[in-house]
Amino acid sequence: MATDSNKRRGIYLLPNLFTTAGLFSGFYAIVASMNERYIEAAVAIFIAMVFDGVDGRVARMTNTESDFGAEYDSMADIVSFGMAPALVMYNYALADLGKLGWLAAFIFVAGGALRLARFNTNLGSADKRYFQGLAIPSAAAVVAGLVWVGTEYGIDGADIGSFAALVTIAAGLLMVTNFRYHSFKDVDWKGRVSFVVILVIVLAFVIVATQPSLVLFAIFFLYALSGPVLTIKNVKRLKLEHVVGDNDADDADFDAKEEKREENQQSDEKSSKND
Repeated sequence: MATDSNKRRGIYLLPNLFTTAGLFSGFYAIVASMNERYIEAAVAIFIAMVFDGVDGRVARMTNTESDFGAEYDSMADIVSFGMAPALVMYNYALADLGKLGWLAAFIFVAGGALRLARFNTNLGSADKRYFQGLAIPSAAAVVAGLVWVGTEYGIDGADIGSFAALVTIAAGLLMVTNFRYHSFKDVDWKGRVSFVVILVIVLAFVIVATQPSLVLFAIFFLYALSGPVLTIKNVKRLKLEHVVGDNDADDADFDAKEEKREENQQSDEKSSKND
């Protein structure tokens, strides 16, 4: 037990290198946006997403998971996917909106911080196949993707300020909802696949390479919309608890809750008939 405890409290080099690289990418995005290099800033946020996806997997593969690494990863995430996208968007399109502009950016940052806090305390769905609320890297991709597309096509940020504020606020609010999003954690990455699957993957890379800004923004924008659609589809009657709030530990596990309610109703009906 003592060995496991020391291991959990240890600081390991390899996974924290990737976390630091992601943190650096997020910080670089902020600096680049201050110098009006918005494409570089947006790309840096997407690069931070790659490092964020790698560090946890490296820690699990090398058995170097630790409490320090988990906390450090959260601190890096709030910079790379909270502060960085908000400030990049603010410098690109929100600054001319005055108070509304910085409030929209703050809503995004606050939503990201709350999303990370709820995720770290495990107050979400027990079903690992789904996220409770939009994950902060995906929300960052929506905001950074819009900046990337706008700059790539020569759109002045001031011309789309209102739309940019709407997207930023919506992304921030989606992070603190109970909408369910596929986590893709149930995908068997080690399993065998057919040749067609490999062909589809190659074609996907080709499509992304043709117009990376537009394709990546479209993918993450549709993913952000999938949460409300998936939630509404899987509940018989949409209630406030399906959208926001934490009534219990598994408030996002809608299917299980509906099944329990139906079972209770059936048992009550049977007991009343027997009486």
